[in-house]
Amino acid sequence: MQTTSTHASSASWQTQRGLYDSYCSLAREFVIEMQPCAALETGTGAAEDIIAAREWLAEMDQRIQIHQLRQFIQTSALVNEEVLRALLLHHLQKEHKTDHDRDKVDFVLVQLFSQLIPANFSDADLSLPAVAKALEPVLGQISLTETEWLKSLDDLLAKANAAKNLNSLFTGRIIEAGRDIKASCGDKFFEPEALAAFARFGFLIRRAFFRLMHQDLNAILDGLRELESRGVNTLDCRKAQFAADEPIARLRMICQSWKVMFHAEYSSGQPLCLLVDLRTAVESALLRNDRLGGASVKGKASAASATAGRAPEFEVSGTSAAWDADPGQDPEPSGK
Repeated sequence: MQTTSTHASSASWQTQRGLYDSYCSLAREFVIEMQPCAALETGTGAAEDIIAAREWLAEMDQRIQIHQLRQFIQTSALVNEEVLRALLLHHLQKEHKTDHDRDKVDFVLVQLFSQLIPANFSDADLSLPAVAKALEPVLGQISLTETEWLKSLDDLLAKANAAKNLNSLFTGRIIEAGRDIKASCGDKFFEPEALAAFARFGFLIRRAFFRLMHQDLNAILDGLRELESRGVNTLDCRKAQFAADEPIARLRMICQSWKVMFHAEYSSGQPLCLLVDLRTAVESALLRNDRLGGASVKGKASAASATAGRAPEFEVSGTSAAWDADPGQDPEPSGK
């Protein structure tokens, strides 16, 4: 018994030490006031060191907001699979878990899961048993049972996959419904079966989001090219919070930058609302131009020639390869 206790204490100490550098780096990045932890800097892992370290980490957890943790994990060179495992273990081992702990566990687990599976896994490969098997090294053996809330997650995934664009994804409130299910689980959210189910849900929702985001960006860029071929140089984009005579060249540059900005975000925050509104503005301009007879035969031929054989600006596939190739990026924008 003493050996088991000593081993557990040693594992806890190593987890705490592993998180210390990451928390200090995050605090510097976001200018979070903190005092160094002497126990973690010079301690030996004695019982009093572990207690002091636990208290320091708990205080930091209260100060670190979920959007800060997301951004740090997405951008820091310090974050790897080992750090993600330590973060996950740290939050799961808490005796009393808050809603913030749930959000952090939810985010970190999907990040970690994305590194545990082959990048070429299709949606069909990601059944719940397959996800549970992939997470066993992290969560231990997972027993799966049929529950109503698991069926609800599958229903939401079906709706997400049926969405034609980001607007339909957002107006369907699919992501919000997923959050409501997580919140309704209470402490059961932290049980292995629920964690596996929500890791699968979060991963597949991201894939659907990035597929639709790329489609929307491609539709906007194609529409801008078509308008330029018709001699249109500016666009009334007030609905999307741009100018009434926004230069098309500038809109194209903005779309290119959005591809990077939105790489990590999948809820309907303000920037993504602008993307949805900009697609609406471009499509409305094309319709108005058609009604006014602005699309000459020459213009249409020119646009067709420019588009023929051209690969999309942003590759769209069923597996969202752009995100899978860089799973350090996660959705949830606007600081939620």
